[in-house]
Amino acid sequence: MQQHFSLADCEVVGFDLDHTLCRYHLPQSERLIYDSFAEYLVTEKGYDKGLLTLTPESLDFCCKGLVLDLEDGNFLKLAEDGTVLRASHGTRSMTSEEILEIYGRREWKHFSAVRGMLSRSGKYYLYDNYFDLPGALLCARVVDSLDQHDGQKKYDFWKDMVAAIQHNYKITAFKEECGMYFPEVKNHPDKYLQRCPESVKKWLKQLKSAGKILLLITSSHSDYCRLLCEYILGNDFEEYFDIVITNALKPGFFSHTPNQRPFRTLENDEEQEALLSLDKPGWYSQGNAIHLYELLKKMTGKLDPKVVYFGDSMHSDIFPAHHYSNWETVFILEELLGDKVMVPAETESEPLEKKGKYEGYQPKAPYHISKQWGSFFMDRLPGLENAEETLVRTWSCKCISTYSTIAIPSLEAIADLPLDYRFTRFSSNSSATSGYYPRPPRALLTSEESVTMK
Repeated sequence: MQQHFSLADCEVVGFDLDHTLCRYHLPQSERLIYDSFAEYLVTEKGYDKGLLTLTPESLDFCCKGLVLDLEDGNFLKLAEDGTVLRASHGTRSMTSEEILEIYGRREWKHFSAVRGMLSRSGKYYLYDNYFDLPGALLCARVVDSLDQHDGQKKYDFWKDMVAAIQHNYKITAFKEECGMYFPEVKNHPDKYLQRCPESVKKWLKQLKSAGKILLLITSSHSDYCRLLCEYILGNDFEEYFDIVITNALKPGFFSHTPNQRPFRTLENDEEQEALLSLDKPGWYSQGNAIHLYELLKKMTGKLDPKVVYFGDSMHSDIFPAHHYSNWETVFILEELLGDKVMVPAETESEPLEKKGKYEGYQPKAPYHISKQWGSFFMDRLPGLENAEETLVRTWSCKCISTYSTIAIPSLEAIADLPLDYRFTRFSSNSSATSGYYPRPPRALLTSEESVTMK
């Protein structure tokens, strides 16, 4: 495989919407999501009213990459080989001794299923994006509450949590003003949404001018998609894209066959009849990557057009686009912001005049790094008996280098680069830090790499 990746080599550029093209004000949106689920559990399912009160400090619990073991009420942070690095029961952190006693120094029992990024299970839930994370804190507090009142050892709250999610996010919720989430974003978009930077809008136009086909593929329903896009891009947002696909129900969009998931046309945001094939650009609902790719072949006149897809969810965007469709994937990872580190000399692949402004830019972290869970990328594995602890990569970190072409903190970070900029891609024969742009996370840099800093 080539060592470098360039947008100039791609005929098609696709984007996820939420937390990719559309950035949220995270503290406000986290709180809204938490409140919308908690309100449902308390008013509809009779859970403890204490769940409705939340201190800002408690949001420190939220950390991407956690797995909830639904039977035991335990949250786990996994190493790349599936051993448990940190754990909590509800919100309470477990000691190293407790972790060794319960999980030992071996692969967690469901790791093989999680590792294959298979569909969600009734035994565990993976938290890998900002829409999910507030639910992790709520579930942890539910476990605390059940322990306090019922002294439970096995937990049966998940069905109620799923009902809370469905109530707030169901397809008709936006139109019906149902639940707390959509009415609040509708009435106060400025509180929750960040407008698209001018540099990104200019970059999207530049991609189109260069003859690229632009896709928007989102699991959000068409009415919510319209609200977001009008706010972040403007009323002419449809001019940026050749094809818009809403209610895509990812990862199923990539993994399902045309028979299982046909495209549908839309009329006033209502889904119409199923289509036997996709014949022309436009706005569609549901669908599948196979029919989409057939249309892309026609549009480009190529037998094997090269597609790159930008997304923020490993489970819904990156893994399935890479695994099922063999697309190039760019992982949007805000955790890359706020790591104040310069680029190691050996990873530089372009002359200075081609550098983007973000390569010398050191922003402050726009989100918090969890004190309870530590680095998203690395952690210490306590030594057995008197052995020294060792630094190991997290499973989340391993997934990035396995399924992503490159990882960036935001679209803005690359918007000022020339389209033929050559990124060093992740590959099995390069260093574990090679695919991160503009710089690798500090936690991944070994002491040897740190010495070679310029």
